[in-house]
Amino acid sequence: MFEVRIHSRGGQGGVTAARLLALAAIRDRKYASAFPFYGAERRGAPVVSFVRIDDKPIKVYSQIREPDLVIVLDSSVMDVVDVLHGLKKGGTVVINSAHKPNFPGYKTYNVDLTDIALKANLVVAGSPILNTPVLGALAKLGLITAASAKKAIAEMFTDERNIKAADAAFQEMVI
Repeated sequence: MFEVRIHSRGGQGGVTAARLLALAAIRDRKYASAFPFYGAERRGAPVVSFVRIDDKPIKVYSQIREPDLVIVLDSSVMDVVDVLHGLKKGGTVVINSAHKPNFPGYKTYNVDLTDIALKANLVVAGSPILNTPVLGALAKLGLITAASAKKAIAEMFTDERNIKAADAAFQEMVI
């Protein structure tokens, strides 16, 4: 089973990113589950979402304590949350940043999802929406296929800008 933890702020699309990732995995003929963990948060508050992907049915529905992959959609969350807590040794970090951070012992990738969202004009209430661009980055990592990412996005959103943003993140993500 491959487990993913997504750190974001309310309103950035982290919860929807988890749903999209699970849907894309299902389109790739995998089993997947996605769920958020938050209380009475509001826009801007830290939010954690989880995704499990496997080749067989998933029967675990608890929070993910030892993920294989951590996604950080807003680096300012790292000021209040230890995003690496529990990440498996040699695990992977994908961070929304123009600069590659140094997380010794982990495979680290960065892509400027904010810039991609802003260029695509994917903004709600003044905040860039990062859920569809991050799907392109995850496709580049090979977690899902680019085709399934596009299918999942098209199923959830009719605005073509979302697929273009995912394509841009796929192109900009350096492996």
